[in-house]
Amino acid sequence: MANERIILGIDPGTTIMGFGLIKVVNKKMEFLQLNELILSKYDNHYQKLKVIFERTIELIDTHNPDEIAIEAPFFGKNVQSMLKLGRAQGVAMAAGLSRDIPITEYEPKKIKMAITGNGNASKEQVAKMLQQLLGLKELPKNLDSTDGLAAAVCHFFNSGKVVGEKSYSGWDAFVKNNEDRVKK
Repeated sequence: MANERIILGIDPGTTIMGFGLIKVVNKKMEFLQLNELILSKYDNHYQKLKVIFERTIELIDTHNPDEIAIEAPFFGKNVQSMLKLGRAQGVAMAAGLSRDIPITEYEPKKIKMAITGNGNASKEQVAKMLQQLLGLKELPKNLDSTDGLAAAVCHFFNSGKVVGEKSYSGWDAFVKNNEDRVKK
């Protein structure tokens, strides 16, 4: 039986939420879908949050992802925008957690670095690289959906790696590499 899993990537937003899905079969990526949820038509912020939650649940129930990768909000100057973006991210995360799906959060620079090799790449550069990596015929008008897809691909590239930590094969290896931390 093939080793298979589905990763849902989400770029949370309060105007547009982008998402993308990939299937991983025997360590090879396959493109499934990318799309965006247009939220600008809703005036009420709480209504937007409700729609984000419901649509994320619908995506989960339709595609049964094994993991969710979500882009972390970046720190801007506008505190109110950050608060709203954090709520949007939290609601999407809550939807995944309500279905017991593991969630990994990635900083925007980490996602860009994983896709293009440049943490300061533009949305267009990320989209073009995804087009090449996954054989996409055309790119969407808004690039929020490719940002969501990029989170999923970043997660695939980082699978098996503990972000920011060293990995050890067991306690003996840990102790050997951290003798200064062992109390005698």
